Amino acid sequence: MANDGHSGRESTRREYLQYGGAVIAGGLLAGCTGGGGSETTTESEAETTTATTETATETETETTTEASESYSVSIEPVGEVTFDSVPETWVANNGSWADMGVALGLDAPMGVWLPGRYHTQYYDEIPDVSVDKSSIRQLWGDSGVGKEQFYELNADVHVADPNFLLNRGQWSEDDVEEISTQVGPFFGNSIFSRGYAWHEDYRYYSLYEAFEKLAQVFQREDRFEAFEQVHEEFQANLAPVVPAQGERPSAAVVWGGGDEPEEFYPYIIDEGTSFKHLNDLKVNDALATTEVKDFYSNRGAVDFETLLEVDPEVLLLRGQEAKNREEFQNTVISFMENHEVASELTAVQNGDVYRAGALYQGPITNLVVTDRLAQTLYDADERLFDAQRVSDIVNGNL
Repeated sequence: MANDGHSGRESTRREYLQYGGAVIAGGLLAGCTGGGGSETTTESEAETTTATTETATETETETTTEASESYSVSIEPVGEVTFDSVPETWVANNGSWADMGVALGLDAPMGVWLPGRYHTQYYDEIPDVSVDKSSIRQLWGDSGVGKEQFYELNADVHVADPNFLLNRGQWSEDDVEEISTQVGPFFGNSIFSRGYAWHEDYRYYSLYEAFEKLAQVFQREDRFEAFEQVHEEFQANLAPVVPAQGERPSAAVVWGGGDEPEEFYPYIIDEGTSFKHLNDLKVNDALATTEVKDFYSNRGAVDFETLLEVDPEVLLLRGQEAKNREEFQNTVISFMENHEVASELTAVQNGDVYRAGALYQGPITNLVVTDRLAQTLYDADERLFDAQRVSDIVNGNL
């Protein structure tokens, strides 16, 4: 799928995107204190000039009417956002929303917080779908997200939760209002995690609830509905693969980056979209009943000695998605097998150390990582979703 660079447009396009008045007044800060081408029909030479002119006039009238019809989409914590035309360019905060856009057949976003955590290699599993990540700008730096970058990119819409910028990105409320009115509106929700205290006062969305919202923004509800059907079929195929409660292994989910990790950040399986694949697979959480604290609650790390006290049957490592299976085996697993303490872990001895799946998941990446873990955890012997059908949807063959 092509990923065209950002082309300059006159500033008058800002007239086409605006917040509803209630958003800036009250809704914004709750919880804080490829598009496909259009078809063109050419008249045959046999038709008269008059007929051609009439057809062109009708087409022009229809296009003008279409362009003048505004529409609104609402999402918490932003509220209602009114669009007088469909956005052409966009920025996403992370790979969850970026992947949703790709699933809708859009070009990749112009920028994300951390492109390194947007794992576009998952698209290798889907025919005729790819993203050139080199064109995606990294927006997160040592001091958070620089406001000036939004002016430089000049995107039509910023698919990000403004509360994340206020609480993690060192922004002020005035910064949010400035960018949303001078550049383009914000539209998003921090759906990937439910561990942030500042998100307790407004609702979360499931992956497909958020996906539907984005489809409404870009007026591609038909692709969303097609994906929803693929997801339902996948869930039906997955159900008989998942063992009964007593037969499923217990797994510890931890973040451990690099080739030789010795320090790990524990994740208790929760309801955020970053855990959707684990919840769909009904993974038993080996850390949930221990004294190990979740990373979001205290930012604390554990070592191999602590993991050995828990001694989970399966060890699922985050921070390793950039590696393929062979690279993971030759680095991380090899290191653990030769480590004095790690080699005593049951998961290491039994060969049950796996990549845990991405932190940020959209509809495509979720299918891929869930299917992958179904094969490694439960020995599923065939793919549980139709990759060609996914490709067809992305490319507009509905």
